[in-house]
Amino acid sequence: MKSDLEIARTATLQPIEAIGTAAGLLADEIEPYGRHMAKVSLTAIERLKDRPKGKYVVVTAITPTPLGEGKTVNTIGLSLGLSQRGHKVVTCIRQPSMGPLFGIKGGAAGGGYSQVVPMESFNLHLTGDIHAVGAAHNLIAAHVDASILLKNRFGFDPKNVSWRRVSDTNDRVLREIILGLGGPKNGIPRHSGFDITVASELMAILGLSTDIHDMRARIARVILGYTPEGKPITAEDTHCAGAATVVMREAIKPTLMQTMEGTPCFVHAGPFANIAHGNSSIIADQIGIRLGDYVITEAGFGAAIGAEKFFNIKCRASGLKPDAALLVCTVRALKMHSGRFKIVPGKPLDPALLQEDLEALRDGMPNLEAQIANVQAHGIPVVVAINQFPDDTPAEHALIKEAALAAGAHGCEVSEVFVKGGAGGLAIAEAIEKACDAESDFEHLYAADAPVREKIETIAKRMYGADGVDFSPRAEEEMDRYEAMGFGTLPICMAKTHLSLSHDPLLKGRPTGFRLPVRAVRLAAGAGFLYPLCGKMMTMPGLGSKPALEQVDLDENGQVVGLF
Repeated sequence: MKSDLEIARTATLQPIEAIGTAAGLLADEIEPYGRHMAKVSLTAIERLKDRPKGKYVVVTAITPTPLGEGKTVNTIGLSLGLSQRGHKVVTCIRQPSMGPLFGIKGGAAGGGYSQVVPMESFNLHLTGDIHAVGAAHNLIAAHVDASILLKNRFGFDPKNVSWRRVSDTNDRVLREIILGLGGPKNGIPRHSGFDITVASELMAILGLSTDIHDMRARIARVILGYTPEGKPITAEDTHCAGAATVVMREAIKPTLMQTMEGTPCFVHAGPFANIAHGNSSIIADQIGIRLGDYVITEAGFGAAIGAEKFFNIKCRASGLKPDAALLVCTVRALKMHSGRFKIVPGKPLDPALLQEDLEALRDGMPNLEAQIANVQAHGIPVVVAINQFPDDTPAEHALIKEAALAAGAHGCEVSEVFVKGGAGGLAIAEAIEKACDAESDFEHLYAADAPVREKIETIAKRMYGADGVDFSPRAEEEMDRYEAMGFGTLPICMAKTHLSLSHDPLLKGRPTGFRLPVRAVRLAAGAGFLYPLCGKMMTMPGLGSKPALEQVDLDENGQVVGLF
């Protein structure tokens, strides 16, 4: 079969103005960025506000393998299937970070005949939003250090500056650094570090803002550090919130693209799901839900992480209520969750993994059952999509369907969108239609005014299956401080591995008998959440010994090769 990039280049691309006007946007709301991408003016939100809302569907997954299970493929494929069934559909997804792209994961435009195109533009820079976030973030960091050196007029304690720097590259050597070396003109030496740009609080703010004024207000609340007496110092206190907002003024607009079959797709914001909230922007959803009969949005990684944050962070901020969820699984991932197989990026799959093995599949099924329960805990119906691979067998699909329905799934269908596009998504589309018409009672997992420890323990026990939480002394002190500062009512954004329901990526299936270790709790006052760091979770990934970037190049015609 052709590579994803080769397939993407077979698409007949329409001018982006035609995609936008067909979706219901006005010509002056479409700001072209080349021929096949455009920024969308936020004036559309006000114009469309009185239109009825479409159905709101979130796509999530079981705990994935390191290779991913096709969540974006099925987000787009579900949209294509619904479109082929006569509905007007808008897709909303995140912009991918170039860190994973050039590391091990590859791109995030979908795959096969279920992609956003042009694929190269989607994966490489897009319209520059991530760079704008990084520039704004590092502008603030430079201002903080300059102010400390030059009379420290804002009163920072140099040993208690919380604002680190960011880079959109997997670069492990920058995790912990010493700034200000080289003499007194270069700053005051202090310990700091880098996070990946998509873990920046400004990226989370971009995803959760409802308009540019809300973004300005959120950036103003960002805490950069503390005085020697422990008083927080914000971006507003240091007079840099306005400048950061100006740098991000174009980034607040969603980017409009198209799928392989010419349906509209908003690509906006890119917060990591295992560190930040892992969802595309509220603004894109606000526009899409007034344009389409259905809005299909994607939450990062498994339901215990991305969907949980979608329900309890994003939906709290937006006020939107989902109608249903599509939960993606694969035969290979469920076999991996039996504990009998190990999947390592860059290495061939174990041949036994590709053989029919109903016993291994049955042993891995508890992960699917747990993730179905995680969606149901929020009161909405869930449909399971079996993302088909060539080596799957009918007996394996039948076993998954039996288990999914027994666990309470509203439906379970095989998805063939990778090889057939929308025609391969008709079954999951019909199942989602029925789920959206079913009774539901959406609810958040925890009350906003519950104590911080209780909220963290609720997530750990109900979403991950932990027996409890072990807080480090540092985490205990931080939670007490944040509650005393008035931030105890913020929702929780857990930073943990995406490769297990637990904190340990080696624990597959549905682990039991473990306690979740929380080593620290950070405050994102502007974004509006607290994020506990669980286990050994890092906020800056690293490149492997043979990263994907080594395969990326230009051919003799100047075309990009090696993205997949």
